[in-house]
Amino acid sequence: MCVKHYGKLGNTMSTLTQSYLVGLIGDGVLPSLTPPMHEREADAQALRYLYRPIDLTALRRDAQAVGELLQSGADLGFNAFNITHPCKQVVLDFLDEVSDNATAIGAVNTVIIKDGKFYGYNTDASGFGWALAGGLPNAKLDRVLQLGAGGAGAAVAFALLADGVKELIISDPEAVRASERVTELKAHFPQAAITAIRPEDASAALAEADGLLNASPIGMHHHPGLPIDISNLTAEHWVADCVYRPVDTALITAARELGCQVLDGGNMAVGQALDAFGIITGLTPNAGRMHAHLLEMLEAGF
Repeated sequence: MCVKHYGKLGNTMSTLTQSYLVGLIGDGVLPSLTPPMHEREADAQALRYLYRPIDLTALRRDAQAVGELLQSGADLGFNAFNITHPCKQVVLDFLDEVSDNATAIGAVNTVIIKDGKFYGYNTDASGFGWALAGGLPNAKLDRVLQLGAGGAGAAVAFALLADGVKELIISDPEAVRASERVTELKAHFPQAAITAIRPEDASAALAEADGLLNASPIGMHHHPGLPIDISNLTAEHWVADCVYRPVDTALITAARELGCQVLDGGNMAVGQALDAFGIITGLTPNAGRMHAHLLEMLEAGF
């Protein structure tokens, strides 16, 4: 449902203006730059748009609370929510309809509320695809090592395979999750070789890979460090990271120093925000403007 604002000019009622109330549900989302990215773009398009983080950590709630929060949001007039860790897969149980690509990926990061029903989408995959095409247009995709098989990992793995990766090797500390992810991906990409390996075998696998993608939380401010032993990383590799706080993670910094082609997480952050904004508003956002705003905020230390 969309809220209508009535502005008065003297005693004359002005034209109805559609407004948007949007939230972000997840752990540790209070510092997220997604809300200001959406709000700035909305300002540029003369929209009334309010976007607020709903932090499970601050609320002392777990991932299962996402269903209750969605319903409360609907009751309070929210139009949409973005969903992040650890709720991207859990939220599926609380939706009325899920888009085909989100169903295939097994994760949702955008929920639209319409007529009391919840509709789920995934813009992580399309966002990463956009970032890869623009930031690493000539990347060799024969063999890729991916770290992390969670909600974000599911989406970027789907994007990589859709872009033509011939062999995808997935490493995750949770062996069962990695194995399940491989099974799901094989159902959609039977032509590709997709395998799961133990984290202790990841460094050896890196030596034979064309590129490395970090879809794990390692590298974030509250999970600092390298997600893998990079002794086998060379200038011949390309390296991409899903983490954007900080944008220059330890992995991106080390890879850049070795001469690798790199794709920082800011690119994916913009890509998924572009698509989410479009789904929520039905309007086309300005990619260059949103990317410039993200870089501006990162440089200012937000």
